[in-house]
Amino acid sequence: MSKEAISTSNAPAAVGPYSQGIRAGDLIFVSGQLPMTSEGKLITDDIAAATEHSLKNVSAVLKAAGASMRDVVKVTVFLADMSDFGAMNEVYKKYFTEPYPARAAIAVKTLPKGAPLEIEAIARVS
Repeated sequence: MSKEAISTSNAPAAVGPYSQGIRAGDLIFVSGQLPMTSEGKLITDDIAAATEHSLKNVSAVLKAAGASMRDVVKVTVFLADMSDFGAMNEVYKKYFTEPYPARAAIAVKTLPKGAPLEIEAIARVS
């Protein structure tokens, strides 16, 4: 199976040796998206705003691949502070409809650049 890199200027550029996303067959793997503007400004002071930015970045990568949030089947949310779960969830539920994608929310010690969260996704398109 071939794989194709997905890239968009509507989400932050990769900060290391990885792609913003990869399409492999009918699957799209969106790399973890920090709460950064496309200009590189990190949002750290408001978990709701941070969640919004991370999900907008996920959406932008999906759009570059010809997909949308409706195509997402699995999401992983990495939280630097699990007490932010409720506020993150309030924003998260605005981006998805039933049937909701499968999801894991994981507390981590730290994230790149001191981000409060990072969100990755897997989507399926035909």
